[in-house]
Amino acid sequence: MARKTASKKAPKEPGRIKQMWQVVQMTRRYDKSSVWWMLLALLGPIVVGVLLAAFATGGSWLTAILFVVAGVFAGILAFLIVLGRKAERAAYLQIKGQPGAVGVVLRSSLKRGWVGSEMPVAVNGKSQDAVYRAVGRAGVALIGEGPKSRTTRMLEDERRKIARVLPNVPVHFVFVGSDADSVELHKLAGRLQRFPRTITKAEVLAVNNRLTSLGQNSMPIPKGVDPFKVRPSRAR
Repeated sequence: MARKTASKKAPKEPGRIKQMWQVVQMTRRYDKSSVWWMLLALLGPIVVGVLLAAFATGGSWLTAILFVVAGVFAGILAFLIVLGRKAERAAYLQIKGQPGAVGVVLRSSLKRGWVGSEMPVAVNGKSQDAVYRAVGRAGVALIGEGPKSRTTRMLEDERRKIARVLPNVPVHFVFVGSDADSVELHKLAGRLQRFPRTITKAEVLAVNNRLTSLGQNSMPIPKGVDPFKVRPSRAR
């Protein structure tokens, strides 16, 4: 029986074309207009290349062929760029409103110059609202995941903690939720880039390390444990 199982071939992984088609189907499911944008990105450069080949070559076949080939390659490149952006947005639409969605963005989509963690710095156990932190050239960004009416107080508490140890570092609030003025999930990374730069790259690392160590030092003591009665373990 074991030999028969071992002799069975592992399922063949889908090829690149099939994988790309699956991504297109997933993207189209969440964004109907994405198909038209991808077609425009693909066909636009090709049409331009053909027109240049027909009217701007001066009768040179070699130049005409080069224009067409360049248009095809430019169209494929533009198609892949549009597909990547639309697919990323569709992926965020799938997790929109779920706890931890902001953490996914901070883990995978932060722009250069920003440091963040997928783990929240504060969580409301009942409502599952959370606060995430990112550090960049603009200072510290506190991101509330949940309704603004519930997360504002949580963000204010975190700002006070930061002000005690880093009083000169600016702190910005960003809300990701169902409110009209909240930032959409797929626009979060771009929103952070819009804050004015106020600290250097070296200071970004220093601030992040300071806040990380602060979070580790403030970990709660387990219930039922008296820190004044804990005995050190003896070496054997």
